Amino acid sequence: MMAVPNRTSLKQLSLAGIITLAILLWYYNGYAQQLQRSIPVHDPVMIKQDSTYFLFCTGRGIAVWSSTNMVDWKREPQVFETAPEWITGIVPGFKNSYWAPDISYYNGLYYLYYAVSAFGKNTSAIGLVTNKTLYTKSPDFKWVDHGEIIRSVPGKTNWNAIDPNLAIDGKGVPYLFFGSFWDGLKIARLNKDRMSVADDINKLPTVASRKKNGSSGTNPPSVDDNPVDAGGNAIEAPFVFSKGKYFYLFASIDYCCKGPKSTYKMIVGRAKNIKGPYLDKDGVNMATGGGTIVLAGDNNWYGVGHNAVCTFDGIDYLIFHGYDAADKGISKLRVEKLTWDNDWPVVLK
Repeated sequence: MMAVPNRTSLKQLSLAGIITLAILLWYYNGYAQQLQRSIPVHDPVMIKQDSTYFLFCTGRGIAVWSSTNMVDWKREPQVFETAPEWITGIVPGFKNSYWAPDISYYNGLYYLYYAVSAFGKNTSAIGLVTNKTLYTKSPDFKWVDHGEIIRSVPGKTNWNAIDPNLAIDGKGVPYLFFGSFWDGLKIARLNKDRMSVADDINKLPTVASRKKNGSSGTNPPSVDDNPVDAGGNAIEAPFVFSKGKYFYLFASIDYCCKGPKSTYKMIVGRAKNIKGPYLDKDGVNMATGGGTIVLAGDNNWYGVGHNAVCTFDGIDYLIFHGYDAADKGISKLRVEKLTWDNDWPVVLK
């Protein structure tokens, strides 16, 4: 015969159930708070380790997120807790805010290039950290800073050492693309270890610019309330993606970071040689103002830009940020599939 519980045991059971439910709700809410959608980011780049996607973005200490589906994201510890000493000697008053990281994997290490700068000036530098793993709980997890890779100096270099992107040619030679405003986007060959520049920094070619006469022309003046020193050559954020017989140079033009007034958009050109020339659909060289629009703002997004292109499980993705018209122009992550039409990228929205 089954025993019938008395009133005391029923009260205890009820109390135990309430406590259990409270614990489950607490756990669920905490878990839900960890995982976020429509995350606020700038200048995102993505890589996959095993079954986990890792996103690196502009932010204090370099912002990091992880996901198993590219939809629900968990915030990870930032790369830097305190700034390396070499940075404060280049950017006085540096506030531990890093721009436009670029992630890649080579020879057993994850390479993370990043930029530091004084806003509106080309007082800038690109640095590098490496790590054996991206899993923070691994005993091998440790970011190792390798210092300055390249630097720009006002009055000495008519280019800006920010927005780095590593690209590899068909023979395995590494190149660093970078730049913002001033003379436009530059390319520099790296040494085999990818930790230093092999080219003469005084002779770096321009691969993309808004200036119709290329690097031989003077920098156009700034417009509206934009930084005077930066001028009006509004192009930045190079990203080179190799597919088939072409190298594709993506870049962002016009103006980011203005919320509802953002006019950011993405352009592309292609070349059979990693050094260029990169031509758009009309055959215009990106070094002299060319560039085919990949994606621009619309009624839902004031502006879109600073993209990366990644291939996961045979599918190409465009990873970028957009200024959300439904949320006061806040910058948010967007991940869209790419298809190809006559060897040109097309965004599947």
